[in-house]
Amino acid sequence: MNASVFAFPPAGKSPVGAKPLTVRSVMDDYLVIGAGLVGLATARAILEQIPDARITLLEKGGDVATGQSGHNSGVIHAGIYYPPGSLKAELCRQGRIETVEFCERYNIPYSLVGKLIVATDQISMARLDDLQRRSIENRIVVERIGVSGLSELEPNVQGVDALLSPTTGIVDYRRIASAMRDELAAAGVTLRFNAEVTSIAEEDGIDGGTVRVCTADGGEWAARRLVACAGLQADRIAKMAGIPIGFRIVPFRGEYFELPAERHNFVRHLIYPVPDPSMPFLGVHISPTIDGRITVGPNAVLGWAREGYPRGSIRPSDVFDFVTYCGFWRMAAHNLRPAVVEMKNSFLKSGYLQECRKYAPTLTLNDLGARSAGIRAQAVRRDGSFIEDFQFESTARQIHVGNAPSPAATSSIPIGRMIVQRLLDTLA
Repeated sequence: MNASVFAFPPAGKSPVGAKPLTVRSVMDDYLVIGAGLVGLATARAILEQIPDARITLLEKGGDVATGQSGHNSGVIHAGIYYPPGSLKAELCRQGRIETVEFCERYNIPYSLVGKLIVATDQISMARLDDLQRRSIENRIVVERIGVSGLSELEPNVQGVDALLSPTTGIVDYRRIASAMRDELAAAGVTLRFNAEVTSIAEEDGIDGGTVRVCTADGGEWAARRLVACAGLQADRIAKMAGIPIGFRIVPFRGEYFELPAERHNFVRHLIYPVPDPSMPFLGVHISPTIDGRITVGPNAVLGWAREGYPRGSIRPSDVFDFVTYCGFWRMAAHNLRPAVVEMKNSFLKSGYLQECRKYAPTLTLNDLGARSAGIRAQAVRRDGSFIEDFQFESTARQIHVGNAPSPAATSSIPIGRMIVQRLLDTLA
């Protein structure tokens, strides 16, 4: 069923300020951990299939989208980059459609500004050819516009060729998360905030068994099935549930600069470089935002705190987690050169500017103003390789989202539906 036409009650008031419960006396049908976009979309998808389901959603933060969902670049991705046949490709293509439908239903501002992927030399032009072929395989509308088309669309951007993705857009995902929160509350879902999970126990029983969860605020919860959408804490929550996993979450900070107000008409489209296969992430891009700003970024540097968004944040337990993990050191050895470049550019604004000026030569140091950051939860295997696609871990009564990389925000609605289908399959 298409989420955009599901008959939820009208959006209502979130029960964020409700009095905490110590013990929930009623057995839930489903517990969902994590009130980011994927967790919220999963709760919605349960209601699509089972409208009278008893659902509790537990979130350690004070509201929805306090983690990755509320600190991303706000891009509605079309799905250009992803390997054909991958979950990323399939879910992103459907997710873009449903994200737009959701915004229209709730009058959430969005704009299909389009994305330009800009080649700046012959090597990146050849890579642009590969991206164009991949886009066609993924059934994504793109247009090769050449130098003249690039100059006409974006006078401040310079390159030897460009690929236009007209269906890429921008939105504030926090607005989407808040609308999901309100419709879930109106549908009778119990939303518990400031409820950090401290233990998970799966118990057998003649009624199909139970999953019991305790939270730091003294809460105790029980349900027949559990879904964990824990983002930056995904590996810890899975371990807490006794699930053996072959990865560890390593946090990467993505730092953004904002252009000054007089530069807020600098570009009209999202401007991306052609990805360099020797670098693990997409590179620095120029992004108009739905509230009229323009950001430049992100880079990708090691984060010293999984949820430390302010610059200079350090949490010793998070650092200990990755420095004692063999996969981290293997990953670091494989990516030493890009790591050094990214770290240098994080400390030296001139290095960051140099990346931008490859395709926006008129930018100056004074244009790189206020700084902010997001944090990417990167799942790293023991051999040091990145898990690039969505990954799920499960037991008879639990499903854990182990890895939900970009474009998870764009793809959240179909991801939630896929998770619920897996849950229902276990009941068949």
